[in-house]
Amino acid sequence: MSQQPSEHQSQSASLPSAATEFEARGAFYGRRIGKTLRGLQQDALTHLLPRYKLDLDAASVPANLFPEPRAGYWLEIGCGCGEHLIDHAARRPDMGFIGAEPFLNGLARMLVDLDARSLANVRVFDLDAALLLDRLPTTSFEGVDLFYPDPWPKKRHWKRRFVRPDNLDRLARVIRPGGLFRFASDVPHYVGWTLAHVRAHGAFTWTAQRADDWRKPYPFWPGTRYEAKAMAQGRVPTYLTFVRR
Repeated sequence: MSQQPSEHQSQSASLPSAATEFEARGAFYGRRIGKTLRGLQQDALTHLLPRYKLDLDAASVPANLFPEPRAGYWLEIGCGCGEHLIDHAARRPDMGFIGAEPFLNGLARMLVDLDARSLANVRVFDLDAALLLDRLPTTSFEGVDLFYPDPWPKKRHWKRRFVRPDNLDRLARVIRPGGLFRFASDVPHYVGWTLAHVRAHGAFTWTAQRADDWRKPYPFWPGTRYEAKAMAQGRVPTYLTFVRR
């Protein structure tokens, strides 16, 4: 007896062939969807995602993604529900922002809030960020943020962490000299892992001069839902900033 595909399977089946092939090579890990999307969230994906979604074929010229010229561009990888991305874009209307988030539940929540703010300087990408990084032009971004990525705590899964040599190559290519790579986590092992990998890579310099430089949030930091939950459970965030050499 045949079975109807689950919503998760249907979402995966609808991925573009390039993305499906990319996932098959192990570039993307994690769920595409959690709880079944209904009501406002489903409506956001149906009606708002087409409005804000980045066309991967147009990513090689970021200026074409926005209705007006931008002073620069910034990427946030794994932007979740968009608390920081939306706040950052609202403060810098002169800049163009791209948020990459393959988890559809978070993306739907972000789209609702994004539309409520009527921001014209934000585009979203709902697949693996590495696919996007491979399309973006060299030295085209002022900065890239990676906040609270999945730490993949089991040792056999460490290879799935986003911070690894091939992705650092991608970041180093798209961030201009003097631009920023910012990383935040509440997992001490992933913080140490990131410091070690970035140092070994050689394209970035850690900016910290004193302990407060990694203990204090970034300027204008609005916080995120995940961070508030982590702190309520006693976990301590670390904020790292690296400059592209």
